[in-house]
Amino acid sequence: MSGILSIGQSALNAAQVGLSVTGHNIANVNTPGYSRQVVVQAAAQAQNTGSGSIGQGTEISGVSRTYNEILASQLISSQSASKAADTYNTQLTAINNMLSDASAGINPAMNNFFASVQDLSANPSDIPTRQTMLSNAQSLVNTLHSTGSRLNEISDSVNSQLSSSTGLVNVYARQIASLNDTIEKTVNAGAGQPNDLLDQRDQLVLELSKQIKTTVVPQGQGSYNIYIGNGLPLVIGVTTMSLTTTGSSTDPSRLEVAYQSNGKSTVLGASSLPGGAIGGLLQFRNESLDPAQSQIGQVAVALATDFNTQHKLGIDLNGNAGTNLFNVPAPAINANSNNTGSASIAATIVDTSAMTSSDYRVDFDGTAYSVTRLSDGAITTPVTFPQTIDGLNYSISGTMAAGDQFIVRPTRNAATTMSVAISDARKLAIGSTTAPGDNTNGLLLAGLQSKTTMNNNTTSYSSAYGQLVNSIGNKSRELTVTAAAEAQVLTQNTASMQSESGVNLDEEAANLIRYQQAYQAAGKMMQIASQLFDTLLQIGK
Repeated sequence: MSGILSIGQSALNAAQVGLSVTGHNIANVNTPGYSRQVVVQAAAQAQNTGSGSIGQGTEISGVSRTYNEILASQLISSQSASKAADTYNTQLTAINNMLSDASAGINPAMNNFFASVQDLSANPSDIPTRQTMLSNAQSLVNTLHSTGSRLNEISDSVNSQLSSSTGLVNVYARQIASLNDTIEKTVNAGAGQPNDLLDQRDQLVLELSKQIKTTVVPQGQGSYNIYIGNGLPLVIGVTTMSLTTTGSSTDPSRLEVAYQSNGKSTVLGASSLPGGAIGGLLQFRNESLDPAQSQIGQVAVALATDFNTQHKLGIDLNGNAGTNLFNVPAPAINANSNNTGSASIAATIVDTSAMTSSDYRVDFDGTAYSVTRLSDGAITTPVTFPQTIDGLNYSISGTMAAGDQFIVRPTRNAATTMSVAISDARKLAIGSTTAPGDNTNGLLLAGLQSKTTMNNNTTSYSSAYGQLVNSIGNKSRELTVTAAAEAQVLTQNTASMQSESGVNLDEEAANLIRYQQAYQAAGKMMQIASQLFDTLLQIGK
């Protein structure tokens, strides 16, 4: 009788475990990252008797989670790619909406300014018309200021988001390492796989992949090694490395991402940190934000410089030679904070037609100077100061040490720093040397609007700005498509993972009935065994 009772008890225990696991699945149907758990049940070892092997019931060998590492890896990868594309697209859309405004953008402001120059040319002695031209010049400058300031705000926002994302990476790294420790101790203690802890760790990895490209390498005893970007170790067992943000060595207002390991901090380029919000932000800044700021600045510098040059060839209403209408900012130059020499670099714009929108790097290797155009990597070397490159005349004072470096930004901040230099409308030099009140110079000034004075005399101001707007618009449309495609891939991979690991309430409801019936049958078996035992006792009396 004891054998029947034992078998019934094992069946009862198995049904109880099955009900508990099923209830646990139902309770966590909406828990992010939860993987459906299943009971691993097997027949107990049979007992050999003279009549053959007789079964001894059932036993629970464990509770496993339904988890597919291949699907999980695909989900992590698609999560990172989707977040990067979405982040880039969101940032670029803001620029696209601003630059493409047909009623309040830079292009309408340029058109209004040159229209007022044309109007003044038709009535050069009229003071109100002169005031209108000055007002439109100020409006153009204000629009450039507004656009430049908005781009600077976006740049500051990128800094803030990079700081936030790197902070999240570090939090996730510490939490994953802590779970690694707990999971490994649990496994080593012989307590089996801690399924809920494994799910929590995998959910953290998925969250981490939203911030940066993430690669998981499972280790023995249930531990994970986590690598980010292009193979940088972030979590090795219970040891963590970290990311941080630090001011650029050549631009304190710009935050770069640095990798910290063994007490050493290394600044990383955008190519080292693809994927996720961090990768999307760095790619956006390098590929779209920086060029947009520089190209708008290039238009501003070229227009202001060309207008000043022509304006100084005319005569104002007082009979005096024209002066600068605009104050044109000089190129911004930043020394690398690691420089050890005493040198300083100066750059002067001498030919706007030869200017590009690129930034430049001046290096000294201990023997020769070189100037690198950063937009395409073109290098001019050796450089003998003073020397003119791409419309900029470079000069040096002091002594550069080997390895010293300077960054020259001819146009990056021009839109936010240029200004109108004239406040007296009579000083507008519309006339010629022979007739201060005529429109000779005014017509030449108005003609600058359609004249191809930029990019080696191939592009007008409006065309250059239009090319920027088209470029941003095309990139925005491209990213909208890319982001939608990546989101679709993410949806599909999420669905695949859920179909494999997710909780199906219909299935769990069926399991409840199945285990309930098994529980009732086991109870009935034990009841019958008890009745048989009572019968034997009655016979023995």
